[in-house]
Amino acid sequence: MGWHRELLVGFDLETTGTDPREARIVTGAVIEVRAGEPLGRREWLADPGVEIPADAVAVHGISNERATGEGRPADQVADALADVLTGYWKTGVPVVAYNAAFDLTLLTAELHRYGLPSLRDRLGGLDPAPVIDPYTIDRSVDRYRRGKRNLEAVCAEYGVPLDTAHDAGADALAAARLACAIAGRHPKVAALAPAELHRRQIEWYAEWAADFQSFLRRKGDATAVVDGVWPVREPLDERV
Repeated sequence: MGWHRELLVGFDLETTGTDPREARIVTGAVIEVRAGEPLGRREWLADPGVEIPADAVAVHGISNERATGEGRPADQVADALADVLTGYWKTGVPVVAYNAAFDLTLLTAELHRYGLPSLRDRLGGLDPAPVIDPYTIDRSVDRYRRGKRNLEAVCAEYGVPLDTAHDAGADALAAARLACAIAGRHPKVAALAPAELHRRQIEWYAEWAADFQSFLRRKGDATAVVDGVWPVREPLDERV
């Protein structure tokens, strides 16, 4: 059948910023999907413990007043998200996240910030896997296509509906459907077992990062560094 016709879990975070080691969770969503159809969902609203910048509010629409008034403490949300995701990984269910290196690194940083067990700790020392990242896969299988590679643009390329971009639930569902659509267009991707696809994405992401870093340096930024680690980067030592 192929992994894209089996159970998948879409995952997305909306946050306070764009640095995954510094930003905080505002909303999170985990959605079960089979063959592109949603089966169930869980969503969280967090009080991030810091002010949400105006530019972030403009993206996801969650005001500081709503987050502080209705959100659960950030440590509880991070802990719950980590438990849910690792529960799926323990049973072999792939977690789909668009630009997974952002969301999973941010979640890992939040767990570290609050002194909570890491994803790896919860998995008995194993790395979080399998992860399916449509962003990384699409960039590898269709590397010469011009245009943007954000979620909205790639959904449009594959005909995946995305009615409310930057809503965690909508983005999580779109990411899972997009993974299915990419597998449908590219049989070689569909034919890979999730564990092998995970390993391939580690390689594809590292190759892209090295190429992009070389490009930036050729363009004059001699000290440019593009992190090639996927899907989880280690948190900073500091806790805030």
